Amino acid sequence: MVVLFDGVCNMCNSFVRFLIKRDKKNTLQFASLQSGYGKALLAHYKLPASTPETVILYNNKQILTESDAVIKIVSSLNGIWKAVLIFKIIPGFIRNPLYRLIARNRYTLFGKRDACPIPTEAEKSRFLDDSPFS
Repeated sequence: MVVLFDGVCNMCNSFVRFLIKRDKKNTLQFASLQSGYGKALLAHYKLPASTPETVILYNNKQILTESDAVIKIVSSLNGIWKAVLIFKIIPGFIRNPLYRLIARNRYTLFGKRDACPIPTEAEKSRFLDDSPFS
């Protein structure tokens, strides 16, 4: 499973750090939406590339976005994190407007970086940059 995130968003980067710390089986890989991998995936699936406002989960050639992506990503972690599946009982038409409200205001609420942070040596193998379609 590949998690695509806004690499300049502080909230998004904190989410990635949260996932790395708890993904003990290393099942998740990561790519910023600004990377070659992210840009290629957005183009391939005809998703908007300007001002990325959703985390994207790319898994088995399928795309999940917004709250569906977050629920799937967090529930892939071991332990108590599987409990987030309870939020699936709330219909997407209720979950996603709340997700979009936070996403639209994430820079104001959490700040923005000038560039994507560099992963540590131990994390580098989990971050993708090259296009998945080359």
